[in-house]
Amino acid sequence: MQGDESLQIFVGPEGDCLPLMERGTCKLEDSHQWDCVLVADLQTQKFEKQVQRQRQFLEKLESKGFHYKIIKDQKKVFFGIRADSRIFDLYRTLLMKPEDPGPRAKMSNINSIPVTTRIRIVSFIVNNKAKPGDTFEDLVKDGVFETMFPLHEGEKELKRKWARWRNMFRKQPIDDIRNYFGEKVALYFAWLGWYTYMLVPAAVVGLIIFLSGFALFNSSQISKEICAADDIFMCPLGENSHNYQRLSGMCAFAKLTHLFDNDGTVVFAIFMALWATVFLEIWKRQRARVVLHWDLYGWDKEEEEMALQLINCPDYKLKTHHHSYLSSTIILILSLFMICFMIGMAHVLVVYRVVAAALFSSIMEHQVTTVVVVTGAVVHYVIIVIMTKVNKYVALKLCSFEDPRTFSERESKFTVKFFILQFFAHFSSLIYIAFILGRINGHPGKSTRLAGLWKLEECHLSGCMTDLFIQMAIIMGLKQTLSNCIEYLRPWFAHKYRLMRAYKRGIKSKDPDLEEWQRNYRMNPVNTFSLFDEFMEMMIQYGFTTIFVAAFPLAPLLALFSNLVEIRLDAIKMVRLQRRLIPRKANDIGTWLQVLETIGVLAVIANGMVIAFTSEFIPRIVYKYHYGPCAQNRNFTADCLEGYVNHSLSVFYTKHFQDHGKTGSQANVTVCRYRDYRNDRDYNLSEQFWFILAIRLAFVILFEHVALCIKLIAAWFVPDVPQSVKNKVLEEKYQILREKMCFNSRSTDV
Repeated sequence: MQGDESLQIFVGPEGDCLPLMERGTCKLEDSHQWDCVLVADLQTQKFEKQVQRQRQFLEKLESKGFHYKIIKDQKKVFFGIRADSRIFDLYRTLLMKPEDPGPRAKMSNINSIPVTTRIRIVSFIVNNKAKPGDTFEDLVKDGVFETMFPLHEGEKELKRKWARWRNMFRKQPIDDIRNYFGEKVALYFAWLGWYTYMLVPAAVVGLIIFLSGFALFNSSQISKEICAADDIFMCPLGENSHNYQRLSGMCAFAKLTHLFDNDGTVVFAIFMALWATVFLEIWKRQRARVVLHWDLYGWDKEEEEMALQLINCPDYKLKTHHHSYLSSTIILILSLFMICFMIGMAHVLVVYRVVAAALFSSIMEHQVTTVVVVTGAVVHYVIIVIMTKVNKYVALKLCSFEDPRTFSERESKFTVKFFILQFFAHFSSLIYIAFILGRINGHPGKSTRLAGLWKLEECHLSGCMTDLFIQMAIIMGLKQTLSNCIEYLRPWFAHKYRLMRAYKRGIKSKDPDLEEWQRNYRMNPVNTFSLFDEFMEMMIQYGFTTIFVAAFPLAPLLALFSNLVEIRLDAIKMVRLQRRLIPRKANDIGTWLQVLETIGVLAVIANGMVIAFTSEFIPRIVYKYHYGPCAQNRNFTADCLEGYVNHSLSVFYTKHFQDHGKTGSQANVTVCRYRDYRNDRDYNLSEQFWFILAIRLAFVILFEHVALCIKLIAAWFVPDVPQSVKNKVLEEKYQILREKMCFNSRSTDV
């Protein structure tokens, strides 16, 4: 290979070299020699049209002030690209702001340009869309080029201090991340680090609430009554089951349910509403300090994008804001259609659970509900994986139809659309279990059936909170554990495979540039969605951690463990396994902040409804203070919930079953019980049902108003921007005005 390498260099007008001269005639600056590398398949050199299009593209870059170098190996053609200093001088002139990460200072030479700025500008120019049909993206689609990437250079310090598993509990070097990957990546890790830190108190409180159930594990009056109820038979749940299960058989599940369905659940739900607000408010303060330290507090995103467009094309015409009611209506209709489709996918899961219950009931009568819940959660996870790809495609198409003005505007609109679709894909099944499952089934002897054939699925005998808890545990467990394993192992194996293939060839280049380019090429490719996918993963996790936390108080603890791994996993991927991300400039996390605030509001509503309609909290309170022995006799000294189990179960006479003759050995059972509030005469909803429903609705309204008021007070109490940051900005403005005054005075004197 060494003898076959073709080394060529092209220097622009500032040099004294002619095009395509042999390497060595001219020499570029040693400092940061190449900003990025383009790659093409060697087979393209056999086709004159492909070579011509490559040459035209390179000449277009040369006319804008670029240098390039071409090197071939046995399979690929590499094009090293480097921008002239005039491009960056123009960038500074247009924005009139320093780009150095350090203090404000006047920059006088090319070495003062940060590497991240160079890569960002070069990448923008290479990927510009000034001439549709001849962009780099179009050339990649036509096979003229294969890819483009900036080089990993100077990453050893990040590998040592950050991208190692042993550094899991060490503070992240945010400034170093910013100097290497740009502000957007640095803000992601700063936010993720703060989110992980704030999960500690939430995880501790959730664990205390969960473990407090153990203190009452054997002393709970409800659990005692269930475990002693040998003479109470529950009505059959399965499609083909004709056996009556003793209520005492639910003893273990009753004790387990008490771990997460107790009086502390309400306190924890309110605490999490306050936690979500404090987390976001303090993050805003953290962000303000960080961007002020980076000298980006007053940075203007639109001004930056216009400057890059003018650098790329001096004749660039400003694309103004526009709005079309017709386009918005069409996008709204299509979005609603996709949301309905997501809800339809949840119904597919419902159908699976119903059919699975009918099939499993003939195999395992007593554990059919548990098996259906577990397998249903696995099916739900598979549906989520598939629909994620579909949702991304649909969101991209909707954004293209909307035709956003700039890339940042396109990214913002895409974020909103994709998150909405992903929200329904992830949470529609949980919404069904929490608020619909077991509530439209009718009653024994007259069950609602799917397509007139299959009996709708019932809640677990111990209550619907058990179903929701199991579903949350499996989804979060799979999503955190399995997703993290795949997220790390897939790029790790892909990278090792590429290295093995290169090692088998046994050929090593003597040219240091080619060796470095090959090393970067063998790393896993990245794309526009690489960082976006990391943000989306965290938003969905944040939703699981807050929205149904009343049913799963261990969610913050699982999220904490997952995030400790996620931070180092992402660091190792970005530094060791993947090609270098294109740096992006930013002074906040963008639309993701609004997504987090929306999730916070949804969490208040969802947790209030879970406590009111899914848990047994309201029926217990109503019984305790209205129907129970303490309400009837103020001198009652025993537990006020005595008799609650019998009160909460309705009576059904087995003679009213249509197939009563098939009960076999249990034909002597004349009465069975089921979870509902119905009278035993005509099985209509009882007065108690409507009274408890009214209390449930009143609780939801009260809980949401109290929780939202607490959120508003917390948001007011904790200012978004620290006073020190405000004073620093104020002092800078004052100094600028004083300098202008002094300059004006000197001019007047002259």
